[in-house]
Amino acid sequence: MEIYMRNEGYELLTASDGQEALELLQSHEVDLIILDVMMPRLDGLEACMRIREARDTPIIMLSAKSQDMDKIAGLSIGADDYVTKPFNPLELIARVKSQLRRYNRFAKQAWPPAQDEIVIDDLVINTAMHKVTVDQKEIKLTPREFEVLKLLASNRGIVLSMDRIYEEVWKEQYMESKNTVMVHIRRLREKIEQDPQHPRFIKTIWGIGYKMENLE
Repeated sequence: MEIYMRNEGYELLTASDGQEALELLQSHEVDLIILDVMMPRLDGLEACMRIREARDTPIIMLSAKSQDMDKIAGLSIGADDYVTKPFNPLELIARVKSQLRRYNRFAKQAWPPAQDEIVIDDLVINTAMHKVTVDQKEIKLTPREFEVLKLLASNRGIVLSMDRIYEEVWKEQYMESKNTVMVHIRRLREKIEQDPQHPRFIKTIWGIGYKMENLE
């Protein structure tokens, strides 16, 4: 599990039992907690209850038990998700990403993003710092790529023609330079889209131009 998590770019803190986990949480801020039910000294259920007394951090419970009542017990004391062993590590990664997205979306609703941030699902564009993150991972863009993305994101839901994109980003009159725009769109998709062939953010409107989806 640790290898898979680190390969996804996550930083990890590990504890051998529930008591050690509580001690770590006293001195570290974390974004998500994975607890095994069966642990020495302090089991996962008790650890979950104690964590919930002070934190609303997402918690995923792991257990070899598969009875419905065991799942209900874990969820009723404050766990956000429950994974039964044995499981595919990729399933756990997917659950982790889902919980982080859900928690971050709730946090953004509770505390609106700063005026210099454009948030579209898990895509965050900080216009002041020229910083872009997708699923909390920073994406390196060239200045032109950033300006194209910012323009589309600032007009999400609206179709922008290639000549308008070119003139607003390059500050020059559009002179049959559609290839320039197309190349930058392709590079953007390669960087921010999970599947560039089936883009989630930047859609092509054939014969007109491009638009940024207004995802919730």
